[in-house]
This record gives sequence, structure tokens and C-alpha cells, in this order.
Amino acid sequence: MSDAGLEPPLSDFDPIRRLTAETLGTALLLAVVVGSGIMGERLSGGNDAIALMANALATGAGLVVLITVFGPISGAHFNPAVSLVFALRREISWPLAAAYSAVQTIGGVIGVWTTHLIFSEPVFQVSTKMREGPALVFSEGVATILGTLRFRPQFTPVAVGLYITSAYWFTASTSFANPAVTIARSLSDTFAGIAPSCAPMFIAAQFAGALLAVVVFRWLLKAR
Repeated sequence: MSDAGLEPPLSDFDPIRRLTAETLGTALLLAVVVGSGIMGERLSGGNDAIALMANALATGAGLVVLITVFGPISGAHFNPAVSLVFALRREISWPLAAAYSAVQTIGGVIGVWTTHLIFSEPVFQVSTKMREGPALVFSEGVATILGTLRFRPQFTPVAVGLYITSAYWFTASTSFANPAVTIARSLSDTFAGIAPSCAPMFIAAQFAGALLAVVVFRWLLKAR
């Protein structure tokens, strides 16, 4: 999930608090994604459409809350691709963006392992769910929401939540759109999982989509 959040003034919170917020937020995001996938699959009676609907609605709702809570602290990126975009736009420093990416990935893995405990699943898993093919990889390159940050920043949590809910359905890949999420989900052999062999192409497409979004929106939002 590409979760472009709200960027607070750099003087508001120190780096430790910002990194902690990114760790907690990403961990909770993965708990929502993987947990709702497990619950949806268990209760859907084998109907994948119902399971996906439950997964999508829970993820979208969770994102609205998480971005609202953590946005004022860290920007609520929860996504290395988004942190890369903010660094390219010089809204955070490159060292902070690198630190964000590291803790986002760590937080994501912690969130997956925590969810396995919640649902009495083996903690350490490796996904066997194959998600491969050009259509799925292309889906992961779909640009993230960046335009709301300039004109309606306070609407960003809702915009991201709604977009991801819809992207679960209009993309062939169900819109991972997040390298940290992709890595973490490769460690869960559940409904939301992705086989590790499929992850590198997803991640490459996600970064490519983020870079494309920078170029497109820089041109689109430039006033004459």
C-alpha cells in the first residue's frame, strides 16, 4: 500500500519519536492487512470475493485511522517508496528517509509475527502464494496519491484509505504498492501472503511507480 501521509514541520518531533511512529504504524498496518485476511478467509466459507472484500474494507479503514494518528508525528509514510518521494522532494533528509525505510520494514515484520500469534498461527512462516506475471507487476507500478498533499492535506487519510480500498479491486495484484508491506507479507503463508520469489519484481515496480509519480505530479501541479 502506497501511504503518502502528512509531513509535520521538522522541529515538532525528534527523530526517535518519528522513527518510533513509523515502526508502530507499519506494524499495525500489517496487523490489519494480514489479520483481516486470515479472518476473512476463515469466515468466508471458501468465497474469495467475500474474503477480499473484508480484507479491503479493513485495510482502508485501518489506514484512515493510522495516518490520522501518526501523520502529525512522522508523516505516516509506512512505505519506503513514499519516504523516497519525500526525500526527492527535499521534505525529509536522505538519512532520515533511509532510517524510515529500515524501521518500516522491521515494523512490518513485527506486525506479521504479532498477527500470527493473535490467530494461533505459527509465528515464523514463508509464503507459498505465487503472485507473478506482467499484469500483476504492472499493477504495482500504478502511481500513488500525491496530489492531495498540496491542495487538501487534511483529507489525505481518507483519500489514501479510500484509494487503497478500491485498488484492492481494480488492480490485478490487489495493490501491495509498498516494499515494506511486500517483504513482510512474504513471511505469512496466509490469505495476504506473497511468495518471496515474486517479491523482487513487485518491489521494483513499486519504486518505479513512485518515481513516475514524482515526475508526473511535479509537471501536473506546476503553476504557470
